[in-house]
Amino acid sequence: MYTALRLQRKLKQRLRSGEAEITVVTPDPYMTYQPFLPEAAAGSISPRHVVVPLRRVLAHCTIVVGEARRIDHTKRTATVTTLATAEDGTGAVEIPYDELVLAPGSVSRTLPVPGLAEHGVGFKTIEEAIGLRNHVIEQMDIASATRDPAIRDAALTFVFVGGGYAGVEALAELEDMARYTARYYHNIKAEDLKWILVEATGRILPEVGESMGRYAVRELRGRNIDVRLDTRLESCEDRIAVLSDGSRFPTRTLVWTAGVKPAPLLAHTGLPLNERGRLVCTARLTVESTEHAWAAGDAAAVPDLTASEPGRETAPNAQHAVRQAKVLADNLVASIDGRPLKEYRHSYAGSVASLGLHKGVAHVYGRRLKGYPAWLMHRTYHLSRVPTFNRKARVLAEWTLAGLFKREIVSLGSLEHPRAEFEIAAGRHPRPDDGDCQ
Repeated sequence: MYTALRLQRKLKQRLRSGEAEITVVTPDPYMTYQPFLPEAAAGSISPRHVVVPLRRVLAHCTIVVGEARRIDHTKRTATVTTLATAEDGTGAVEIPYDELVLAPGSVSRTLPVPGLAEHGVGFKTIEEAIGLRNHVIEQMDIASATRDPAIRDAALTFVFVGGGYAGVEALAELEDMARYTARYYHNIKAEDLKWILVEATGRILPEVGESMGRYAVRELRGRNIDVRLDTRLESCEDRIAVLSDGSRFPTRTLVWTAGVKPAPLLAHTGLPLNERGRLVCTARLTVESTEHAWAAGDAAAVPDLTASEPGRETAPNAQHAVRQAKVLADNLVASIDGRPLKEYRHSYAGSVASLGLHKGVAHVYGRRLKGYPAWLMHRTYHLSRVPTFNRKARVLAEWTLAGLFKREIVSLGSLEHPRAEFEIAAGRHPRPDDGDCQ
């Protein structure tokens, strides 16, 4: 989206005259601002304000909602399936191109853990975030109504695997939300909820530095969150989380945030990939040894020219992706015009992370912050980065209202099965909800 937005601005006259055309192929008609997913899950921000509609911001681009299944760069064609492919029976569409920009991002990296595919849920999409919020509140409803102590214990046990940004921020925000929600249940107390964070290494939030990582562990444990370092998830079959330290936790909620991997599309491009499956790129954001092919973001292995040691690549995070997109767009236009290309160079500025309402950690330009100042910096930074003034104003308004009124504690689980009520009215039995967070 950022690349297309800048190209749209740089090629404005050519787009109007028909000399140029920008086609954006995307599975979803919106871009998700992922740093706000934890707050959307906690109800601090409305889900629709976490996403940016592409047709609005890319008014001069052609938006194709579909998935690129294969790319033949020798023929300069992309094979794309759209929402209409199965309906009209005409098969996939071949879209020709002159210049190819690959920025499919990443997907959750799963491991062959028994039961994970059946009972786990990721935290990369707005649908997963809202589904998880609904699920947590529904589990509290189950625990409040059941007469079986085992079911109650499993319903109130929440296991998060992965101590990076996604796992820590999601757990912290949801724990905050659930602890607040518990006051409205006559038979559930905040201390009845069991939150467990499982991390395979010896630290969490490595991006904010070792000292801030230790502070985050102390902060979470001070809220009665069980942080298990140097621990792996061995199995979650039969809704029982079995850890490498021998612990067993019956649970109805298992959130998997243990890393990401490049989008599977890259394996079907014929373009050079490194050992991790990322596109081998130059510092100019071109694909190595390939003309008319460009890449940025999580999918691109871009050399870090600011690193002290040779051979180091830029980290797959938003800080680099957004800046790479601008350089890529400028270089693409320069290539068309026959001008020299610029190299991407950005020194790591630091990181900020939220640990729930009014709590956070930050390590920015060598300065370390914690508690309220870090939380405020987290919000200020991401408010400045979320695309479009429209979204900035709406998010700021929601934060302001959230400070004046009480949290919303409503579960809209019916969103996941919207036809259930009608099917019952029509005399049919809807598919039963298996209780998993899916």
